[in-house]
Amino acid sequence: MTRDDARLRRLLEEEHEQLLTDLAYLQATEYQDIGASNHMADEATTAYDQASDLALRRKTEHRLQRVARALAKFESGTYGYCENCGEAIDFARLKALPDARFCMKCQRKRETNGAPATGPRAFEQGQLHRDSDRNGPDA
Repeated sequence: MTRDDARLRRLLEEEHEQLLTDLAYLQATEYQDIGASNHMADEATTAYDQASDLALRRKTEHRLQRVARALAKFESGTYGYCENCGEAIDFARLKALPDARFCMKCQRKRETNGAPATGPRAFEQGQLHRDSDRNGPDA
């Protein structure tokens, strides 16, 4: 393991610990029953808070799974290699996203495979139409 690998592993371990702490806090949060208040605004606020916390909890759990998977890859000796093509993932990508599963080439394919193209290049290539094109020439 190189020094840079050790640094990436340390970053993942620190994030793993922080995510566990965050998840424990989110799981310990108790909510009052919706409908227990006489004020509709209070009930709406409670419902919003609960929904927000649930979404945050799910996101934290998902992130924790990704970080744990990356740490397991260190143990198996597969960290830093694309899960699709097996090529080494660029170090700059790993620095930016230590739990990256795919090289940029494979990630790009995954993101664009079947997804509608967007952005200025898609327009240039005729894959994206302006609103005026969709509504007809006189729009």
